[in-house]
Amino acid sequence: MNAPNPSSVAALMGEPTRAAMLVSLLDGCARTAGELAVSAEVSPQVASNHLAKLLEGNLLRLETQGRHRYYSLASPEVARALEALSAIGQPSQPGLSQVPAQLQFARSCYDHLAGRLAVTITERLIEKKIVVEETSDYEVTTFGQEWFADFGIDVLVLRTSRRSFARRCLDWSERKPHLAGSLGAAFYLQLKGLNWVIPEKNRKVRLTLKGQIGLERELGLKIGIEE
Repeated sequence: MNAPNPSSVAALMGEPTRAAMLVSLLDGCARTAGELAVSAEVSPQVASNHLAKLLEGNLLRLETQGRHRYYSLASPEVARALEALSAIGQPSQPGLSQVPAQLQFARSCYDHLAGRLAVTITERLIEKKIVVEETSDYEVTTFGQEWFADFGIDVLVLRTSRRSFARRCLDWSERKPHLAGSLGAAFYLQLKGLNWVIPEKNRKVRLTLKGQIGLERELGLKIGIEE
């Protein structure tokens, strides 16, 4: 059996047009070939050729609904690889990148929250001993399990998921870890459901006044809306 060849995946991700299309899918939404062509600033025919290669390389999945075909990232692992490459490509010190301030403050990282807001929340979860740091992941404490339950998240159910439970994801703009995995996804979903954060275009996430009040009440965080 041949060993996996990372160079083939790197070649698929590294081509500028394909990279642009992959990054545009990091918000977790599915898009048509036409939408991806616009995001990569190429013709539909060129986009179609690149999408075929990404599908063949198992980096994308395709869903058909009637006459429409939607593309999305094949798995959280693909999103993780894209985020890791983004971290490598950024300046060594936070705040020195050309990334817009709003995107640095809060953005989606596939299915979980990223940016300074996510890092700040994660650090407070550790301070309050809701989660503790393990070697490569987080672990939820007994108190944390009760806290998440009160917040509307069943930790025991999430542990049965086939994906990682509470992964530490290195934030490429902050260079510090934030909460990912099934717990990070559930937490972000709950924040959106409570209308504490609102996803916007180009992966940007807006903290609402309700969210500002809620984070101060639940975690003692005082975070300004205008960032």
